[in-house]
Amino acid sequence: MAVAALVLAAINLRPAVASLGPVLAEVRESLGMSATVAGLLTSVPALCFAVIGSTAPLLARRWGTAGAVAVGATALALGLAVRPWAGGTPLFLALTALAFAGIALANVLLPVVVKQWFPDRVGAMTGLYSVALNLGASAAAAVTVPLTGAFGGDWRLGLGVWAVAAALALPLWVRLARVRTGAHPRQGTAARPAGPAPRLWREPVAWALAVFFGLQSTNAYVIMGWLPQVFRDAGLSASTAGLLFAVIALLGVPLSFGLSAVAGRLPRQSGIAVGLGLFGLAGFAGLCVAPAAAPWVWSILLGISNCAFPLALTMIALRGRDAAVVARLSAFAQSTGYLLSIPGPVVVGALYQHSGSWRVPLALMAALMVPQMVAGYLAGRDRRIG
Repeated sequence: MAVAALVLAAINLRPAVASLGPVLAEVRESLGMSATVAGLLTSVPALCFAVIGSTAPLLARRWGTAGAVAVGATALALGLAVRPWAGGTPLFLALTALAFAGIALANVLLPVVVKQWFPDRVGAMTGLYSVALNLGASAAAAVTVPLTGAFGGDWRLGLGVWAVAAALALPLWVRLARVRTGAHPRQGTAARPAGPAPRLWREPVAWALAVFFGLQSTNAYVIMGWLPQVFRDAGLSASTAGLLFAVIALLGVPLSFGLSAVAGRLPRQSGIAVGLGLFGLAGFAGLCVAPAAAPWVWSILLGISNCAFPLALTMIALRGRDAAVVARLSAFAQSTGYLLSIPGPVVVGALYQHSGSWRVPLALMAALMVPQMVAGYLAGRDRRIG
């Protein structure tokens, strides 16, 4: 039941974002949304993850880890169900924030679930839910446009259908929240610290993880929010742009599982982090120079680079001594990282609006891969917090 709940939760971590990109032009036209505001829309996830994610350890101690995830699943399903029917941009942004608040809790707590319930298989289980996450993202990217067409071209129905998938995860997490097996760590509650809690703001590894997480999040949300528009502006159709984005997510299905399983067995993950950064640098550079020349190649390169996300989750689980430390480290690294990532999509949208071209925004994204590689190298060293 824990495995099924983990997979269902992970599947719903990306459709709220990935389903929006392919129909963003239609949403903007319908709501009268500018490119800069659309960039703000792609930053809403990061803001919610930074603010709400920091409260996840407190909620887990109050309601148990599974109970807190169940609360998040409820918020996600409600936000996705009501968001498409918002009458204007402010309400659309508010309901988007509600959905992402639910995702924020799961983002922080799923590594804790892995550490509690599967302490001897951290890499493999992180890889499994990373696969589910990528399947959810690729499905949302690939079928949102066809679903919209099947509903008579109504983007509201094309987006709203993802609330059903979110609702399916809720019953399992409610049931897990009621599980009690004495003092065993697999009781569905947050584990108690085995010693004094480390001061994470004094830990260089924690800061390296936060910066690495923040920069890979910037790349991920720029890709999810703007890549379909980049391809559409290069002359490709909306359906082709959706498929190209789906390639990025689909590549993560086998790569995320294999990479996390391997990374979990290694004392150091620095080389993997640097290698993924080089793929991202090449992908953004190709998009900047000639987006329509080899769009499938650029998508493949960025798809490989996006495996930095499961790598970051694996490193968070590996760097903490126990589930309690992992909970705090996950909240710190993800909240701080998402806070660092907030300006990225907004800046990209503003640069695109003022320059009328994707060259400058994409050159910026290519340049950001360098500090990501440095942070990943430092975060991947064989260190333990606590």
